Amino acid sequence: MAELLRTEGLTKRFRGLTANSNIDFQIDVGAVRCVIGPNGAGKTTFLSMLSGHQAPTTGRISYDGRDITGLSVVERARIGIGRKFQTPTVFDNLTVYENIELSILRIVPDNTARGRKLDAVLDAVRLNDQRSMLARELSHGQRQWLEIGLLLGNESRLLLLDEPTAGMTNEETTATGRLVRRLAEEHGLTIIIIEHDIHFIRDLRSPVTVLHLGKILMEGSFDEVASNPTVRSVYLGTDA
Repeated sequence: MAELLRTEGLTKRFRGLTANSNIDFQIDVGAVRCVIGPNGAGKTTFLSMLSGHQAPTTGRISYDGRDITGLSVVERARIGIGRKFQTPTVFDNLTVYENIELSILRIVPDNTARGRKLDAVLDAVRLNDQRSMLARELSHGQRQWLEIGLLLGNESRLLLLDEPTAGMTNEETTATGRLVRRLAEEHGLTIIIIEHDIHFIRDLRSPVTVLHLGKILMEGSFDEVASNPTVRSVYLGTDA
């Protein structure tokens, strides 16, 4: 597969604190990667540098063969980098359909084509049956999926998901895993996920990057990570 994103020597310092140090990271088109680590490991800062919400102190970010280190959040969104924060940010007093429509307006001005794209996005995030519901009437999990739908409507190719299963029921968490796999396998989207739910990460069966003290501790399959003594000591615990 072709490489979509690469970071080289990515470092972020806040006065005397180094949140990330010399991170070299790579992910291909259509791949899924989970990023895990204890609190304070630098996971959110790393995601923020990818999305443009934080500028790196040093280092370089390449996307689709282009140096995007200096691009703003808006500029990155326009070339296909979309971020979903832990708390869903949707328009509560609009319907599911209207929320998705707003995300598509800039991309697809033609009414007929926009309708087809709306249907495709609603199908992708499995919210067709809820299209007429107000966003505030959705379950917590459905609101998370709606926000992912907003990223799809905006034609994001790289999805940065910050704890997408936080607050979900077990059933919603399982459905979210299926959704992530479907978006990668059927739609060719690249997805980087910060997550704490070890069962979700295990069931996803995707490569895992472990951050600790702002650095990459190791990368590998879930089984490789879960069996590593250092990872178990600093993060997973002996019963993981």
